[in-house]
Amino acid sequence: MKAFVVTKYGEPLREADVAEPAMGERDVLVQVQAAGLNQLDEKIRLGEFKQILPYKLQLVLGNDVAGTVIRVGAQVTGFKPGDEVYGRPSKDRIGTFAERIAVAEDDLALKPVTASMAEAGSLPLVALTAWQALVERGNVRPGQKVLIHAGAGGVGSIAIQLAKHLGATVATTGSGSNADFLRELGADVVIDYRTEDFEEHLSGYDLVLDSLGGENLEKSLRVLKPGGKAIGISGPPDPKFARDAGLNPVLRLAITALSRKIRRQARKLGVSYEFLFMRASGDQLRRIAALVDAGTLRPVVGKVFDFAQTPEALQSLAGGGIRGKAVLTLNH
Repeated sequence: MKAFVVTKYGEPLREADVAEPAMGERDVLVQVQAAGLNQLDEKIRLGEFKQILPYKLQLVLGNDVAGTVIRVGAQVTGFKPGDEVYGRPSKDRIGTFAERIAVAEDDLALKPVTASMAEAGSLPLVALTAWQALVERGNVRPGQKVLIHAGAGGVGSIAIQLAKHLGATVATTGSGSNADFLRELGADVVIDYRTEDFEEHLSGYDLVLDSLGGENLEKSLRVLKPGGKAIGISGPPDPKFARDAGLNPVLRLAITALSRKIRRQARKLGVSYEFLFMRASGDQLRRIAALVDAGTLRPVVGKVFDFAQTPEALQSLAGGGIRGKAVLTLNH
């Protein structure tokens, strides 16, 4: 079957004929009809995560899928051929930039009925990230104040809507040209990062979802109230992540050192910092699909590319300027 592969870190994707997916008893074979494009894919291509995600090359990229079930394993009970599904394969089994992929049953859900394939394909990674940050880690409750950086991006556009649904007052950062769009998503306060310093305008926040890292993360700690929490999805990774990922002792020490400065700064301010590397979850995707079908969450697809344009589409992410997600579509 056709797929787009990384053969050497740092080189562009290239089209290749690869073996059909191996099917286990609890796997679901999906005909890919849409695949979301994520910064994670580009970072993997460049080799930025090769220490903590030791993939074997050649590697098929792709972390989001929406499509139709072709076949199910002998022990699969939740899906049947013909079902329209969406999911984020586990980090060890990525590869949605292909005509077909085998996904563990537990990592899939029926796609939202009201969403197109492209919309469903845009959701899994970013919606799971938002859910795990705001619901699982953040325990966001009505009346709390949440700051979501880069609100017009893939994660931000879903996180704003989810935080609002959870009853929070939501602030976000973005360009001035996106201000109306961000308010439509549910943002109460919009900070134009080009002309305003969010630290000068915001204070007393319960939670910050940071997708930028560096100085932006350091400043985010200072807008939190005592006991508040910053969750970073760009890093640096923290010791808990290293433990949960089962990394070797040398890597654990290195990761602990990477995040020592920001964790120390957080402690001095009476707040906390956590790194989030989202995980696959079909159960959470079922709950997200229900919110989409109820009109609570709206997928934001900024650009659609044809499957043949995969290399150019992935590299286009670096230029920014796309609201929500860019998505690949496959016509079979």
